Amino acid sequence: MIDDRARPDLRPLVRWLPLAVVPVLLLASTYPGLYRVPAHYWLLAVAAAVVFVAGRRWPLAVSLALSALAVPMFRTPAWGVSGLVPFLGAIALVDVIARTHRRLTVVVATAGWAAAVVLGRVGVHHDTSVGSASTVVEAVAYVVLPLLLGLYLRGQRDLADNLRLRAADAEARTRIDERAALARELHDVVAHHMASIILRISVAGHVVRQADPRITAVLDDVRGTAADALADIRRLLAALRDPALATVALVDTDAVGTEIDAAVSRVRAAGFTVDARLDADLGDLDAVGRLTLLRLVQESLTNVMKHADRTVPVRFRIGRDDHGIELTVRSGGGDPTGSPGHGIVGMRERAALAGGTLTAGPTDQGWELRAHLPDRTREGERS
Repeated sequence: MIDDRARPDLRPLVRWLPLAVVPVLLLASTYPGLYRVPAHYWLLAVAAAVVFVAGRRWPLAVSLALSALAVPMFRTPAWGVSGLVPFLGAIALVDVIARTHRRLTVVVATAGWAAAVVLGRVGVHHDTSVGSASTVVEAVAYVVLPLLLGLYLRGQRDLADNLRLRAADAEARTRIDERAALARELHDVVAHHMASIILRISVAGHVVRQADPRITAVLDDVRGTAADALADIRRLLAALRDPALATVALVDTDAVGTEIDAAVSRVRAAGFTVDARLDADLGDLDAVGRLTLLRLVQESLTNVMKHADRTVPVRFRIGRDDHGIELTVRSGGGDPTGSPGHGIVGMRERAALAGGTLTAGPTDQGWELRAHLPDRTREGERS
């Protein structure tokens, strides 16, 4: 599994580091009465440190600018550690090569730094064969070493990206296999039993058709509920077998209101008085929001039927505010869910996965559940 824990990004700190280090190097090379860094060298060195900060955004331009600033610094006699400042151009060259695969960019940056080294170092040594050879060796070392280091870092970065992609692909394949296994279990066990229940209820309803109409009404209601559950399971099976779950409309826009009305009707059929009001336009909710809202409604009303007092009216509201959809379910009889159980926890987790919130608890009138789901469609339009 990929480790997604956040790691501190030290790259901005490295970018700003020369602003603190360069003045220290210049001061360390200043000895009153013996040697003093020239004023123009100070200006060039500080300018190089400032330019280096912009390398993250414009790496090639910064590399060429530092190469140009390095020429006069190389030609200025620098004593001690102040002579390290021009080599910010070598660091910028390493950065360019490590971050790009474009050959032209690499060639231009390398040529700029090589020209800076040649123009800055030619004539510095004594005009002897040893001095000329020393200049050549320095030029080769100052250019080739940053080039090789940049290529090495680029290879390591590419290797890390490749390994990360392989790990992500392996994790995705594992999840696909798990989803397929879960889909098979749902199909072979749950869906099979649900279909069997629907068939038996249908037979029972046919047998007792001439009996008390209340019995047939109950059987029809149970059969309809089981058929709806089987349809939900089949939609879930389709989603589990499809890796692109985010593109699957698990609940059609037109079906959300119908499903909610059916859930409210079941509560009324159970003997409750329900004051229901559906104010929101649910057509703007995305697929995840529609599914989440429907499941929260069904679960909360199921809890009402299980635990609430039938003599107290149930207040059911779905409305819209500036940020999304608001669901309110208020029932009587104290705490209709007993102690907080897996149902409330599951609803809270489902709401959180959709980017929303859910609160539930006792009030003066009984028990109240409030859920808020963001309207991602309108958020996208506003952004």
